[in-house]
Amino acid sequence: MKSLYTIDLQFLKSAGVIASYLIKNKEENILIETGPSSTLAFLLKELTRLKIAPESIKHVFLTHVHLDHAGAAWYFAKLGAQIYVHPKGAQHLNKPQKLWDSAKRIYKNDMDKLWGEMQPIPKSKITAVKHLEKVKAGKLKLKAMHSPGHASHHISWQLDDILFSGDVGGVKINNGPVFPPCPPPDIDIEAWLNSIKLIKSKRYRKLYLTHFGEISDVKSHLIELEGRLRNFKRWMGTQLEMKVSDKKILKGFESYVSNQMKAHGVKGKQLKQYELANPTWMSVYGLKRYWQKISK
Repeated sequence: MKSLYTIDLQFLKSAGVIASYLIKNKEENILIETGPSSTLAFLLKELTRLKIAPESIKHVFLTHVHLDHAGAAWYFAKLGAQIYVHPKGAQHLNKPQKLWDSAKRIYKNDMDKLWGEMQPIPKSKITAVKHLEKVKAGKLKLKAMHSPGHASHHISWQLDDILFSGDVGGVKINNGPVFPPCPPPDIDIEAWLNSIKLIKSKRYRKLYLTHFGEISDVKSHLIELEGRLRNFKRWMGTQLEMKVSDKKILKGFESYVSNQMKAHGVKGKQLKQYELANPTWMSVYGLKRYWQKISK
């Protein structure tokens, strides 16, 4: 008998920003996403509250290796858990320095505050999973759906008729709008649209977003996400075609997103949650890089 729990990791002391999912299983406990090491103490506290010993977690499934999703995976590997990840992400868990250095170029002196440490995971504790491959975890089976777009190494994990969709399913806080997180370096909008099409075709009963929580109206959610992703692409393409300066692009995109938020009644605390989960300036960098790559 399995039970599913959403664990709010209280990122930077803010609720509703990053989730980890615990599947409490009589045979072997499972974690979907670990969050960053900066929230590890809170994750362990919540596991204790749920009467789960950290060493009883034998399987950790990651949607991708970005620090807000996978930064604390090393801790559970040290306790004996097997870590499941896309083949393109496996090397970054084993040798995280390149990933860390890439993030540091963006976040600079805020690295420790935001993400905490990231330690290497031995190859023996990492399992690279192919598209549509099924992974047995006790009596449960999770199916890997390779879903590139947000990252080339992205996997959405299917359990029965639900899907843990990581970032390919977008960012949606409470009843607000859904936004596509578009950070550099490898946003691929065409691949993302194809991933959305694949998810749509499976008709999942629910999605579970890392940012943040359970989505029941899957079809409407994905239609909105698809539309906004196409709009983001067009908006940035127009700015670059007009040779708008980087400074004006950033200011313009902030206004563009802000107006959409206001139209949906998003303000105050909820606006802060969105910005922590999906910083606007990050999408500017990612979308610009995407256009530069496809324009070559």
